[in-house]
Amino acid sequence: MYVLLSVSFYFNALYKTDITKSESLTESTFTWTSTYSINGRNLKGYAKTDSGEKWYISYRFSSEAEKISFSKQSLVGSTFHFIGKEIDVPNPPHEYAFSMETYLKSHGAIGMFEVTQWSNYSKPKGVLGLITSRRFQAEQFIDQAFPRSLAPEAKALLIGLRDDVTQEEERAYQKLGITHLFAISGLHIVFLSFVFYELLIRLHFRKQSVLFILIIGLPIYGIIAGGAPSVWRAVSVSELVLLLTFAKKKISADDALGLSLLGFLFLQPGVLLQVGFQLSYAAAMALVFSSKILARPYSILQKSFLITFLCQIGVFPILLYHFYEVSISSFIMNLLFVPLFSFIILPINVLLLFLSAIVPSIANFLFFVYEPLRMTISKIIMFCSDIPYQLWNPGKPSILLFTVALIGVFWSFILLEQNKNLLKLFVSLGIPILLIEVSPMFNSSLEISFLDVGQGDSTVIQMPHERGVILIDSGGLLRFEQESWMSTTSPFEIGRNVVVPFLKGKGVSKIDTFVWTHADSDHIEGAEEIIEEVRIKEIHVTPGVLEETALFDALNSAKQKKIVIKEQIAGRNWHLGGTTLNYLSPNDTQYEGNNDSLVLFLEHKGFRALFTGDLEKDGEEEILKSYEIGLANIHLLKAGHHGSKTSSSQKFIEVLSPQLTVFSAGKNNRYGHPHKEVQLRFNELSLTTLSTAEYGTISVYFEDGNMRSETTVVK
Repeated sequence: MYVLLSVSFYFNALYKTDITKSESLTESTFTWTSTYSINGRNLKGYAKTDSGEKWYISYRFSSEAEKISFSKQSLVGSTFHFIGKEIDVPNPPHEYAFSMETYLKSHGAIGMFEVTQWSNYSKPKGVLGLITSRRFQAEQFIDQAFPRSLAPEAKALLIGLRDDVTQEEERAYQKLGITHLFAISGLHIVFLSFVFYELLIRLHFRKQSVLFILIIGLPIYGIIAGGAPSVWRAVSVSELVLLLTFAKKKISADDALGLSLLGFLFLQPGVLLQVGFQLSYAAAMALVFSSKILARPYSILQKSFLITFLCQIGVFPILLYHFYEVSISSFIMNLLFVPLFSFIILPINVLLLFLSAIVPSIANFLFFVYEPLRMTISKIIMFCSDIPYQLWNPGKPSILLFTVALIGVFWSFILLEQNKNLLKLFVSLGIPILLIEVSPMFNSSLEISFLDVGQGDSTVIQMPHERGVILIDSGGLLRFEQESWMSTTSPFEIGRNVVVPFLKGKGVSKIDTFVWTHADSDHIEGAEEIIEEVRIKEIHVTPGVLEETALFDALNSAKQKKIVIKEQIAGRNWHLGGTTLNYLSPNDTQYEGNNDSLVLFLEHKGFRALFTGDLEKDGEEEILKSYEIGLANIHLLKAGHHGSKTSSSQKFIEVLSPQLTVFSAGKNNRYGHPHKEVQLRFNELSLTTLSTAEYGTISVYFEDGNMRSETTVVK
């Protein structure tokens, strides 16, 4: 029986994840699902065709009036006829960045469709239309009735809508390991069910009638709450228990959880790829399968700590694998904030929503009292999140180390159930943690990674055996003035969304030297986000650049963090982890642009590499005057100015004759970088070149006299 069930699930998963498109799509009728968002001038989300194919849809509003018209209605279940084109799924900039392909698979989508025109709008009908419209009405009501500072939290806790939670708040909760407090969880569902049950019983409803109402009502609430994995896990388990209770039969919590999990995987196998799904079920299993441990006669404080401990160790391998860091403070913070949110903040929000609809005057008085108290709690949370050294960031563990960590967790649960001494528990958890922490120290290769930051530059140099890290530039985007309605609440940031995940994925928690080659936005705009997330020992800048407006925000962040800032010039050198580093340019202290870029020359056990910033022909000639002999036949060159035709002059590349040259440029960039003339110069000399525009992030490794390269995109 079990073999048959396993085989059927396996083939069902193969069938549902092997999604192929019958033909290229140019137009179709789509029905929106509950997963969509309106942010700035963009509408994005999932919709299904009449044949049941799910697509990721994107549309740009042509005017503010059009955006407002879409924002004033719920799109869930609405049908549109869209005309547009299928677009390629973008590759992630590197292995630690967000993967659109995985995101599509996890939602069972077959591709991306960009809309250019739409028509024949029709509103949802039937029960689903009624429920989704009520959710939208609840969202609108909260926005109108609650103070602006309290509305985002109320929407997150009551209807599962987290779009208005700011990035700053989200990051603070992540650092403290309490992000789940903004998600509708099992405890959340249990609380609301309990309140509803007790209310109806006191209104003299029969117990069987109350159970029947809950059986009908919970799935409706699941839809209203947005249908996240944590919501449906809690709802499905509750439904199974209620149905069997209604039928006067019993089911154990672990059986209910197991059936819920199987049901999820049978209906949509791709959901297993969703981090929220993995964390939700891992935490639930940690508690369900620890019933014998929790049944012991502990005090309330001891039991609270134990529940927090069990949940945290149950999910830590998953957190580490996906986010590359774990909050050390989460044990204490969860102990404080879980009861606060579950038994005070959540009930207050439920009460305020009820009173706002029934007795607004009383609700307004309570808002007057509650808002300053809640803002004080927010300030405490933000203060706690700024405490240094509370994140353990060893980087993404290998599959082997991830497996070792899982084994350690299972062993720990067994030891706790058998009530073994703390020393054995310390060993079962300590060995995997120690292995994960020290494994990077055995890496004996010099690693240089040219990150795919679009039309910009960012290079990470990691010394062997974790002896130091140098970051050259941060990438960045040119931002233009636009109307307020076009602005997004969560803009894409190169530093935060590309560079920081790479550093964290590699286990880099401290940068020894952050080099700002010059003051162009495509090299420096992302620096502020990196400074906020990673400890930096010192920053090197080219002379005379500190008054440039492009550096203003980054310099302010650096000063707040009390980071040492040093102006550097040709002739300055230092050593880091057995590697020698020299600046070859500029030669003067007057900043005039690209040719005053800080140019760094690296030597490591015979390996030589040159990083040129946006150096152009005149700057290259200046360097050759002083360093021509020492630069001949180098191993690696980061080409100047993204491969512009004003850089990489014939004589320069003839002298250097690099074994590998890397162009840092954006895919389909408007400048045509790297320029065809430049590529031709290298080709005529039979010199190997790679471009981030074509290959994504490019990593170069040097070990035992050998150099090799790897790319994100494999050609």
